[in-house]
Amino acid sequence: MDRLSSEKRTLAHRAVNSPVRFLLSPGFVPPAAPLGPVAQQPTFSSTYTIVQPSVVVVGGCPACRVGVLEDDFTCLGILCAIIFFPIGILFCLALRQRRCPNCGATFG
Repeated sequence: MDRLSSEKRTLAHRAVNSPVRFLLSPGFVPPAAPLGPVAQQPTFSSTYTIVQPSVVVVGGCPACRVGVLEDDFTCLGILCAIIFFPIGILFCLALRQRRCPNCGATFG
């Protein structure tokens, strides 16, 4: 009888701790089934475009983009200003060169 009572206790213990007991309890409500297909999220490409603003410095060097162009008078312009004095000044102004002090590039 001792063996039979131990088996009954084991069965009773299993019945109390069984997950089936919780499923069959009076307050148990089963989870609702999904109501249809779930909408899929849109996919996005992993390509990023970075637009950098271009800053244009007035009088900046187009070659190195660092220096600022300076006006230099050419030797021919100075010579024309001296020889053809009043009109030669116009030649001197027309024959200017723009030079970058940073990279040394000259622009006519």
